[in-house]
Amino acid sequence: MSSQPELGYEEARDQLVEVIRTLESGSVPLSESMALWERGEKLAAICQQWLDGAKAKIDAARANGEDTGT
Repeated sequence: MSSQPELGYEEARDQLVEVIRTLESGSVPLSESMALWERGEKLAAICQQWLDGAKAKIDAARANGEDTGT
């Protein structure tokens, strides 16, 4: 991760789920839907950043384990 996301993974995921539920309800005006979509994109990017960071740590740990013969 190049920089720490402003939200934790779980918080970003929960907010993203709520955005999706709201958009799927179809009960918000177009302008609000557009704003929610943009927020959802940002939240998805935060989640992906956390997942990429976790994968990098796992990959590094595996590589380190292979280097030490464990």
